[in-house]
Amino acid sequence: MPDSENPPPKESEESETITAATDITTDEYNKRADEWLEELVTRLEEEQDKRQDIEVEFSAGVLEVSVSSQGTYVFNKQPPNRQIWLSSPLSGPKRFDWVVTGESMNQKEGGGVGDWIYLRDGTSLTEVVRKELGVELGVDDQAPQ
Repeated sequence: MPDSENPPPKESEESETITAATDITTDEYNKRADEWLEELVTRLEEEQDKRQDIEVEFSAGVLEVSVSSQGTYVFNKQPPNRQIWLSSPLSGPKRFDWVVTGESMNQKEGGGVGDWIYLRDGTSLTEVVRKELGVELGVDDQAPQ
């Protein structure tokens, strides 16, 4: 039998393509962004207590993380655009929008999962932090109510 008779599904068919930010109010944006940044600060401060190569400074809504072997990361809220911006010494500058996935006609309202997503390539901010800084975040990722 030819291999093409029952080909495996392509990756793009398995995952939802993200093309637009979820429409949220300014209050929802501030709540989501503040929760995410506060969780990140907490995790990074825990890492700072364990490691000598990391410095964390959070002031006036701007989070600077210096890692001696990598450089300085800057995270900040951009309320006019409802985004979180990241400047990474490894992956460069990116602008992340709040995106809720998994909400469809077949699912219960509010049943989607949200994360900060770079719309150009679908990268999750939570995933960038995990890969580049080695920090796991457990932010409540339910859709805004």
